[in-house]
Amino acid sequence: MNQAIILMGVAGSGKTSVGLRLAEILGWSFFDGDDFHSTENVTKMSKGIPLDDSDRQDWLVSLHDLIEQNSSEGKSILVACSALKKEYRETLRKDNPEVLFVFLRGSYNLIYNRMKNRKNHYMDAGMLQSQFEDLDEPTNAIEINIDQDFESIIDNVLQKIDLDKDRSKHGIEI
Repeated sequence: MNQAIILMGVAGSGKTSVGLRLAEILGWSFFDGDDFHSTENVTKMSKGIPLDDSDRQDWLVSLHDLIEQNSSEGKSILVACSALKKEYRETLRKDNPEVLFVFLRGSYNLIYNRMKNRKNHYMDAGMLQSQFEDLDEPTNAIEINIDQDFESIIDNVLQKIDLDKDRSKHGIEI
């Protein structure tokens, strides 16, 4: 059965890094939600202006359609998407029952320090507060605490996602 795993959380929580590593391990395609933002959204964020719900609507619909297309083709995918609000997650999951959310949880200070040290990203660390303010913590997601080393985060995700009781059939080693 195909699966769509959405790695969610505020900016700087490690969605892309975790997604790329999981894609390598699972042999699935990875899509970074940031790549699906309009030029207008990227420009707005690069100026330090947080996106509002209307800015995010077309972006969420395009990610929903990406999930739906891959599902109809029988492909399992990983998607990095902040999915901060419950209604955003509902948009992504609508008619896509195979969607599983993995919430990468971290403290403001931990993530802020990570963001200050990253290079070549349009999202400024100063916008992190708005992300935390918008975050509706999910009640129906796998939660992974990111205050541990990277490989432990990956191991925890692999242990908690329910692909199959016999992970060896998928070539997954934990």
